[in-house]
Amino acid sequence: MKIAIASGKGGTGKTTLSTNLASYLSENNKVVLCDLDVEEPNSALFLKTEIIHQEKKYKGIPEWNKNTCTLCGNCQEVCNYHAVIQLGDTIMVFPELCHSCYACSDLCPTNSLPMINNETGTLTHFKTNTFDFVESRLKIGEEQAVPLIKQTLKYIDNNFSDEFHKIYDSPPGTSCPVIESTKNADFVILITEPTPFGFNDVKIAIETMKALNKNFGIVINRYGVGNDDVINYCKKNNIPVLAKIPNKKEIAELYSKGELLWNKIPEVKTELENIKNFIFSNIKN
Repeated sequence: MKIAIASGKGGTGKTTLSTNLASYLSENNKVVLCDLDVEEPNSALFLKTEIIHQEKKYKGIPEWNKNTCTLCGNCQEVCNYHAVIQLGDTIMVFPELCHSCYACSDLCPTNSLPMINNETGTLTHFKTNTFDFVESRLKIGEEQAVPLIKQTLKYIDNNFSDEFHKIYDSPPGTSCPVIESTKNADFVILITEPTPFGFNDVKIAIETMKALNKNFGIVINRYGVGNDDVINYCKKNNIPVLAKIPNKKEIAELYSKGELLWNKIPEVKTELENIKNFIFSNIKN
């Protein structure tokens, strides 16, 4: 089963939930955790790991060959991202805008825009005591996260069979990286906090998951602060609340030390059990 953990905003507890759920499930299941927040991956901070594989990742960027180009303008016309522009007798390529769709290259009548590899980041495969962990890290200055996320998901699918439960620690927000991280998930957990900011942003995330036609449920982190707006909204709209992780000083102390919670705080283990029971009982992959 593929389980994506997402949120409408940063700082709600995606990584905390991802690492603890992966560790908890791995007690009796084959699990791989994948950190898809490639701009700022931090799941490894909470895990004791050993590197078993590492590789550079690349995306194709067109390179203009002026010697064969006839300046027909076709490349500019087919590029939906304005990454290729014709200025007089010059074709300009903007790598930061390129989505590597290959349209300009494949549709060039004179093959004057061959694709060349451009490094986007690094993928690292780790091993913990009980489960596998894969992280991708975007190269500093690289603007496009989606190509690296797509390649990371491909690595997971190629290297881990359907016997594995695959947990995706997704980027925050509701933009393209989140769409790429969740679109093929069997179930999406949206984690939020009971505050006005959390409520506002989780509503946007809920509408995004509905637009993607995804099965999803809500986890409330730091339960006990703020108000009941999230719970009331979920009741009104028949959205399942899978768990309520309490707001406790002990949790903050363990988190600040980079330690897992479920094996030290009974309430957290109980909430993870509730999440597991709901997903395994209601979702068929």
